[in-house]
Amino acid sequence: MDDLIREAVRIGLDGICLTDHNHVWRPETVDALRQKHGFLVLRGNEIITDQGDVIVFGLERDIQGITRLEDLRAEVLQAGGFMIAAHPFRGFLTFGVDKLGLTPEKAMQRKIFQYVDGVEILNGKVNEEENRFAGQVAQGLGLVLTGGSDAHEVEEVGRYATRLASPVRNEQDLIEALKKGQTAPVAFRRGRNDARTGVHP
Repeated sequence: MDDLIREAVRIGLDGICLTDHNHVWRPETVDALRQKHGFLVLRGNEIITDQGDVIVFGLERDIQGITRLEDLRAEVLQAGGFMIAAHPFRGFLTFGVDKLGLTPEKAMQRKIFQYVDGVEILNGKVNEEENRFAGQVAQGLGLVLTGGSDAHEVEEVGRYATRLASPVRNEQDLIEALKKGQTAPVAFRRGRNDARTGVHP
């Protein structure tokens, strides 16, 4: 983790979000990382649901295995958190939209979009067509747009990020910015000058 944070600092990100699958980072561990690097490190969680992966901010419970999307939504609402559909079309468009007969209008009817607050429309682990399609769906539904590198290796850090309109000091600030829709997904490494306030989920 230290190497990932050092790379985020080196390339000019203002913060990084740790959103491991089904794992909640301990607050004291993240605080130690913040102090060690003098850098904003925030906690999230990528939870596997019966309708796809969902990035959650503001939920402390460590959820294991596959959970029902409706149950997760109820819990996140009670906690005052925020839910983002992660890479919602990963693998969907491998054979092309025309062959699938999938249109943005049809995709908007997927159950997952009834329960999330935002959509990750730039993800480092999917192709450009899938990212573009996610963007069309999210914009059609009026959902909050985010970007993230989905980095597992140092060289992947900052490929995509989420630019926020106001400074973020902690997870509550992040949640408030997300709820206000004060976000813009950006290709950070390709356009750093446009993303100096990027936070990488």
